[in-house]
Amino acid sequence: MLVLSGKPVFGGIARGKLFYFQQDENEVVKRLIKDTDRELGRYETAKKHALEELDELYSKAIEKVGENDASIFIIHKMLIEDSTFDSGVRDRIKNDRFSADYAVAQTSRDLSAAFSNLGSNYIKERAADLKDVCDRLIRHIQNKDEKRIELNEKVILCADDLMPSETMQIDLSNVLAIITRYGSSNSHTAILARTMNIPAIIGIGADRLSMLRDMEAIVDGYSGSVYIEPDEAALRRIEQLEENEAKKREMLKRFKGRKNVTLDGTEIEVFANIAGLNDLNYALENDAGGIGLFRSEFLYLGRIHMPDEDEQYFNYRQVLERMGGRKVIIRTMDAGADKNIKSFGLAKEENPALGVRSIRLCLLRPEMFKTQLRALFRASMYGDLSIMLPLVTATEEIHRAKVLIEEAKDQLRAKGVPFKENVPIGIMVETPAAVLMSEDFAREVDFFSIGTNDLEQYIMALDRQNLTLETYYEHKDHEPLLRAMRMVCDNAHRHGIPVGICGELGADLELTEEFLKMGIDEISVTPSQVLPLRQRIRTIKLDERKQLFDPAAVKTINSDTW
Repeated sequence: MLVLSGKPVFGGIARGKLFYFQQDENEVVKRLIKDTDRELGRYETAKKHALEELDELYSKAIEKVGENDASIFIIHKMLIEDSTFDSGVRDRIKNDRFSADYAVAQTSRDLSAAFSNLGSNYIKERAADLKDVCDRLIRHIQNKDEKRIELNEKVILCADDLMPSETMQIDLSNVLAIITRYGSSNSHTAILARTMNIPAIIGIGADRLSMLRDMEAIVDGYSGSVYIEPDEAALRRIEQLEENEAKKREMLKRFKGRKNVTLDGTEIEVFANIAGLNDLNYALENDAGGIGLFRSEFLYLGRIHMPDEDEQYFNYRQVLERMGGRKVIIRTMDAGADKNIKSFGLAKEENPALGVRSIRLCLLRPEMFKTQLRALFRASMYGDLSIMLPLVTATEEIHRAKVLIEEAKDQLRAKGVPFKENVPIGIMVETPAAVLMSEDFAREVDFFSIGTNDLEQYIMALDRQNLTLETYYEHKDHEPLLRAMRMVCDNAHRHGIPVGICGELGADLELTEEFLKMGIDEISVTPSQVLPLRQRIRTIKLDERKQLFDPAAVKTINSDTW
């Protein structure tokens, strides 16, 4: 028996055969060229194809790992379009007369060296992203096909490391566990494993890992150990560990079908965040009380033409029907220049996160917005639908959205299409403006849902995609965000509407008690985190709970009160 050790990034036990994935290495030879214009054209064509691929990968990642973790492909696009990188490649082609692939390789080496000289380990580890980007460009320049991981059976996947683009191509139903020689807890492999509940160990370091393919192994994702051709003693230890873990899982299953009630009898809604129809199975398996965030923009990503009304209606109806009467909150299209969706035809912006996106884009393009609204209201006949507007920062935006909602309803009435009249309309609270205006907004809508990811980013003035600022995120105590959330809860309950959380901080079990005491009524998390959260809620006693929301006293904001 051979035992290898590494760093565990997601717990779990897996038994199976080792499958080693050998990545292709791009061979780049130093070559001088005469026609620099032709070589620049090859580079531009490669950039175009690479950006198109990244759009497709982003769309896949939204469905697999969610919006936050999918943003790695937005970062990859930013790297390709970065002026320093781009000018570096062009300078080597025009002035040094290097071939396009060699110019990309040299620029990549220089930037990777700059990364390695920075103090932050996190930034050093991001060199893998730069390599992924440059490998993609070089592959297109050399007109080579992308090598994919083809799995025909369930295996323990091994590799030196896995690039973000490679992980998105894997058929995860055939992956029992993941082992890599290198990597870090911040790598995309680790993120994917945690999101998809796959046991994973990184940093094994064994240079003979490739020689162990097809051998039987056991992966202990709790201790970080891999047992190759395990002996009887190792098998007994693992069997005992599996038995203990099975008991824990069974304990969590006991919470299925039961109310999420604190020790002193306060009931809390626990919902699931999903990015597409594929996530519905996970939400149902974990007995989510509803869908707290359905990211409708997945329908717009990675395609040339916008989805029509019937396609959207079909997708929304499926979600509502499969949830069987449980509440489903669908967020209207939350994208724009930040996600570079081709069908929008938007100009490039210097700061797209603060630009033409979300409700702003919908109000600028009312026909597009009304297409989505008609699809949503048509689907409302098949379940308990709520509609949520993203990035609202002004009362005027709510008023204008209401006008378009009524116009969409009128269009359906004119055609004799049935729909529910009083679908609750809420907003995401994800900017400081929304926090400060929350009392005014509470008079206008039926519910709030706090998007902790963006709200904390804007409150702290910290760009979540700026790698240099990672240390600030590692050490923050969330207090500015918590103060803002308390203000939102107070204002919402004063006007009789509920408040939920749909950001990833909702899954932080150390903060659950704080959230409940400030008055949060519903928490929506990724499906795998639903049962642990439900268990945590049942251990909490709320000695006092500020501004308790009374569902019996909820007001209804509908067309009669607009």
